[in-house]
Amino acid sequence: MHEDEAANLALHEPRRLRGPDFIIGGAPKCGTTSLHFILDQHPDVALPTDEVHFFDADDPVSHPDFLRVEDGALKWWDPRSAAEDSQRWYAERFRGFGEIGLIGEDSTTYLMSEVAAKRIAQQLPEAKVIFMLRHPVRRAYSQYWHLVKTSRAVESFEQALVRYPQIMLGSSYAAGLKRFIDALGRDRVHICLFEDFRNDIQGCVDAVTGFLGLEPMQIDPERAWFNRTKYPSAPRVHRLANHVGRKLVRGRYNRHMGGEAGLGRRVENKLHYWWFAHVNPRFMNVDRPPEMREGTRQYLEQHLSARNAGLSQLLERDLDALWPGMRC
Repeated sequence: MHEDEAANLALHEPRRLRGPDFIIGGAPKCGTTSLHFILDQHPDVALPTDEVHFFDADDPVSHPDFLRVEDGALKWWDPRSAAEDSQRWYAERFRGFGEIGLIGEDSTTYLMSEVAAKRIAQQLPEAKVIFMLRHPVRRAYSQYWHLVKTSRAVESFEQALVRYPQIMLGSSYAAGLKRFIDALGRDRVHICLFEDFRNDIQGCVDAVTGFLGLEPMQIDPERAWFNRTKYPSAPRVHRLANHVGRKLVRGRYNRHMGGEAGLGRRVENKLHYWWFAHVNPRFMNVDRPPEMREGTRQYLEQHLSARNAGLSQLLERDLDALWPGMRC
């Protein structure tokens, strides 16, 4: 091939879009939304507005809402490197960020996924990953109330622990961290504790920007918190209402990665947004949740301590002192 032909081919070849340089990979209800919006204010950083949930999109534990059955056939999203349509969809999340110093994304289920770490290592060989962790029992309880808020849970907390495995898995940090450290290397994994973030947000953000090789940024603690959880003043009434609400939200995520929505789905989407704009706020109006049952707390403390065995050593922190009731 002549040089001018090669140059012409390169000129007209589709430009490969950039992928993320870093990922906020979890855990949910640990301050990740606040960290996202803080980093998005840095002049050298850009992130998509919403969570992307790509590398575990086919995981039925992390995302049961993403899978669906149509005419008896299972429909699912394929995030593997050979799936060109999915790869194109992922790259499109970062279109327009080409001149920014660092691109990030956040998907808070990656930490609990058994497949995400190796896929990220394969498809983003230079990317760094940030995780935020919190007292495991408190995090699990907060996630339950998020499921109530989003009309997906009609059960009590105890019943939800049985029905939704992601509540327990979301607080099982040790196994997920080991997967990522093994796949990416310890130098590409940064861990921030929610308790530190709450008490010294500037210090935590400085550690994150240093990890990413960014210039420090000044934080206003009064404006740094996003997506604060609200709780229902009448939990039983809210859960009863969710028998209706969950029918409106059931299809919210199963077209997460595209596809045409029919008339029925468009109507359902409008009802879903109406529900969350006008009905849900009537329930979620207090700042603290009801007290957890003591027996449930004791069970979670012993079980999640076992699931997180060795975590103090891994993080080189005395988590037993930081997280009351935990032995990890």
